Amino acid sequence: MIRVEDLRVAFGQDANRVTAVDGVSLTVREGECFGLVGESGSGKSTVLRAVSGLNHDWTGRVSVAGADQSPRRAKGFFKTCQMVFQDPYGSLHPRHSVDRILAEPVAIHGLDDADGRIDRALREVGLGPSFRFRYPHQLSGGQRQRVAIARALILEPRVLLLDEPTSALDVSVQAEILNLLRRLRAAHGLTMVLVSHNLAVVANLCDRLAVMNRGRLVEELTVDALRHGDARQPYTQQLLRASQGYDRATAESFRDFA
Repeated sequence: MIRVEDLRVAFGQDANRVTAVDGVSLTVREGECFGLVGESGSGKSTVLRAVSGLNHDWTGRVSVAGADQSPRRAKGFFKTCQMVFQDPYGSLHPRHSVDRILAEPVAIHGLDDADGRIDRALREVGLGPSFRFRYPHQLSGGQRQRVAIARALILEPRVLLLDEPTSALDVSVQAEILNLLRRLRAAHGLTMVLVSHNLAVVANLCDRLAVMNRGRLVEELTVDALRHGDARQPYTQQLLRASQGYDRATAESFRDFA
């Protein structure tokens, strides 16, 4: 469903030029959930923005649903591929009602039965019709993210790109959103790419993952291998250790240096 070959993205000019993505190649099968993990600044979200068509300045090859994509996409592409952003507080227009937020993509793409589509989308994400004429400030963080997911789903895409969709939410709400995404994937046969620095979130939702560091893809592994700690690269092993939280023995070993 997704093929990326030798993707390169740089920002700035001359001495200020920074290479954010350096020769990344990966594939995602149809119906699969693929994770991209790494520390902040490793290039994960930049890869996602290139695939989604939001970043126009890249080189390499990007193919979605069997079609090679140019940096600037035709409008029809966005019926196939949609993105859910990290911050539900910033991704929804504060002065637009939920109804207007969900009606906008329907109008842009000239689809019929807007009312029916909006009602179905809200029900699919666990929000009833009573939420339709509320504004973002009247919703919790989890409800806002559900609206953002409904906005992505309303065009009935085949690919859903998820940029840290739970990182701005508390732990209990994170679990609700992950369960929702799992149900939606099964119900619609969605292909998903999940960007996260949280290995527990990736292990919960994904089948395979790639680890990024300083713009490069350093290792690919299955979620089973992740759960068993079977990482080959030192950087991935370090991420696994960091994800295990506080370790008293390690902390004690540094006591003499305090």
